[in-house]
Amino acid sequence: MSDSNKPSNRRKFLTNVTQIMGGIGGIFALIPFLSTMSPSEKAKSAGAPVEIDVSSLQPGSFKVVEWRGKPVWVVRRTAEMIENTLEDNDVLSDPKSTGEHQPEYTKNKYRSINPEFLVLLGVCTHLGCSPLYKPNAKSAELGLDWKGGFFCPCHGSKFDLSGRVHKAMPAPYNLEVPPYYFASSSRIIVGEDGKDV
Repeated sequence: MSDSNKPSNRRKFLTNVTQIMGGIGGIFALIPFLSTMSPSEKAKSAGAPVEIDVSSLQPGSFKVVEWRGKPVWVVRRTAEMIENTLEDNDVLSDPKSTGEHQPEYTKNKYRSINPEFLVLLGVCTHLGCSPLYKPNAKSAELGLDWKGGFFCPCHGSKFDLSGRVHKAMPAPYNLEVPPYYFASSSRIIVGEDGKDV
């Protein structure tokens, strides 16, 4: 082979520099694309735990906050509401909360860490409607045997004061209890399990 057929050193140098510059340009072009794959600050905060101050919540009333785009109810039950919490296995579909979507601390008739405070996702387990809070017993609308609880007007599902679904209702299981814990006697953190005070 003659020297005229061999690529010149200059051509090799220019080819190598072009390849290196193209590789660096490709990396810089990928950075914006890869950054779109990580969640935004808004998305991160949407799934972040929510702190709820229950110090001003009066017995018998409830508060609604938003967590992960869903309503979370905090009900401060009265002594009468706690007393009226159903134990009747004939009325409830899952009285011991053994079905899915139930944290360990819901495996009691109050479905809560502290019987005075009930924390639920305010979303019906049938089709995702938002049930109404109907705490008064013996309602003309819901019947004289009604002990208070939640009623979904969309398809008629009834839930007791612990969010447990009545038998023969369209809703397949109890209202979901989100992960939560008490950071103090007046502050509830919704969105993660933790040590209670």
